[in-house]
Formats: sequence, structure tokens, C-alpha cells
Amino acid sequence: MKTWLVTGGAGFIGSNFVLAQRKLGQVRVINLDRLTYAGHPLNLANLSDDPHHIFIRGDIGDGGLVRQLLHEYHPSAVLNFAAESHVDRSIVGPEDFIQTNVVGTFRLLEELRYYWEGLTGAEKLAFRFLHVSTDEVYGSLQPDDPSFHEATPYAPNSPYSASKAASDHLVRAYFHTYGLPALTTNCSNNYGPRQFPEKLIPLMILNGISGKPLPIYGDGRNVRDWLYVEDHCEALRLAVERGRVGEVYNIGGSCEKTNIEVVEAICGILDELFPASPHAPHSSLVAFVKDRAGHDRRYAIDSSKIEGELGWQPVETFESGIRKTIRWYIEHPEWAESVQTGAYREWIRQHYGE
Repeated sequence: MKTWLVTGGAGFIGSNFVLAQRKLGQVRVINLDRLTYAGHPLNLANLSDDPHHIFIRGDIGDGGLVRQLLHEYHPSAVLNFAAESHVDRSIVGPEDFIQTNVVGTFRLLEELRYYWEGLTGAEKLAFRFLHVSTDEVYGSLQPDDPSFHEATPYAPNSPYSASKAASDHLVRAYFHTYGLPALTTNCSNNYGPRQFPEKLIPLMILNGISGKPLPIYGDGRNVRDWLYVEDHCEALRLAVERGRVGEVYNIGGSCEKTNIEVVEAICGILDELFPASPHAPHSSLVAFVKDRAGHDRRYAIDSSKIEGELGWQPVETFESGIRKTIRWYIEHPEWAESVQTGAYREWIRQHYGE
């Protein structure tokens, strides 16, 4: 059985990826996560008795720990999901984003370089490093602009996207300078089970169920390309197994929607599932709030490269994916309760008002 080291594997996308790989049963997963606010042990509860999932609490910036894991478990691939990823938090406190996304990635790359250089023969040829990044590094699109493609110039507009752009450049440099067999993926907005509820979709679902306001920035017309997380995870598996080293692959859902369209869709499904709710119609809970600083107007991803080279396409439509997502949150109230701590509630109060 192959062994992969997954960093950030208790977070939203990382945990869904780990669960998917263990379900396939072909890979032993060494899972390194610092368990910050967005990484949660409950995300991995289904693997509590799985001997082929080994969880280690720790930081990608801890070179000694990473070195130990590499030599102890001898992975044939490393996938880096570990990142601070919320734009709003990066505006309030950018230093954490620089520390994790830039310095942490640099230290991880250094340990991977030394590890890979020590491999020989087929093991060295087979080794891969996959760096998971975001479409936000490309900046903002105008309504009629073509979608982001792999050669789109970087133009990050927030501390978060700037920190991810820096990490992408480091990965590129380690491939071109040292030969480290690395790949980078840039994805559009993910949604699905286990997403921390300060992001748009889980926040709207949980607030809608409980009858709280549904806060929407600005005029609600900002456009995002929505990608169901399990579709993204399958694209990542294909990229690490069959992608060309040194390449970038953009991964999107080909599903552009304004924020208000997303919220209206959620409200419609909640009305359908809870017709007797005192909060119906749930759209009456919508509350427009002050726009955030530097709010990019539109993102869109051109996924033709990964579709053509690796045969990937998203399986879920937005309509099917959002229904699966809403049902997951309804069926897992204990998860929602466990992540909505006092610190979380204070964050929501500060950024969206009472």
C-alpha cells in the first residue's frame, strides 16, 4: 500500500480528501494538522478505528517534525492542504497568513527537498509533491473577461491571496531550481460537508435553520465559480497520480453564481425541507451588510487543461451538490454545535453585526 503525507488533513478540503482516499483503500494516509479553529477532529471521526490513517498534531513549519515523519513513514507523495484560508481573517490579522502560507510552505519545501534528494532509483522518480492553492491568486475579473487559465498573470488583492501567491511561486522555484517534482492546483470556491461556518454557504445554511439573519456583503452581486468538494478531491487524486511535474492545473466547477443567487437557492431548499418553519420564507432573513475591503468582484476558472490531460470533470451540478450539502448539515447537528464556540460567535458578531 502506498503512503501519502497529507498536511492540513483535518480541515475542510483536506479531511474530505483523506476520507475519500481511505474509502478507496489504496493509500495509507499520514495526516499532519495543527488543529487551528478550522481543523476539527470530528471531521475525521469516521477514521477513528482505521489503522491506515495516522494522525499527528503538528505544524508544517516545524522542520524537525516534518523531517521525522518523512523518514519514519517514507511517503511516495506529499499533498499540502495546510493554509490559513479566510479572506476576512487575513484583513484583520495578516501575520498568521504570512507565517503559515509563506514561511510554513518554505520550511515544508526545504524538508521535502532534502528528503527527495536522499531517495534513489524508482522511489525518487515516483515521488510527487502537490501544492493545493486557490483561484484568488489571479485577482478579480470583469463581467466579460475570460475565465482564469493557468497562464493568467497573478494579481492578488488580499493578504490571503497574496500569501497563497507567494507560496505558489516558492513551489515553482523549487521545481525549476532543485528539480523537486512538484505540481500546483488552483481551485475555485469549494462547498460541501465539513466546511467551517464562517464561509458563505455553511453560514447561510446554519443561520437559516436557526432563524438568524443571513448576512450578505455589499449588493450580493459578487460572482464565484462553485465546486463541490468531493469533485475537487477526485481532481487532486488524478493530479498527484497522473499529472505532469512542474505543471499547474486549474480546477473549477464551471458554475458561476452571484452570492445572492447562492443564498436564494439555499433559502428555497430550506423552505422545501421545513415548510412549517416559523422562519419561512427563509429569504426574509437576508440582511445586506457593509462590503468587506478589497472584495474581488468575480472569479471564474477554465478547467480545460485538467479535463483534457487527466480526463477529470465535475460530477455534481450546483443543484445536486447544494442539496447534499444542506442535508449533511441538517443530519450532523453535533458537528455544527462543536465548531460554533464562543470565539466563533464573537467573530461573526464583529464582522456581520448583531
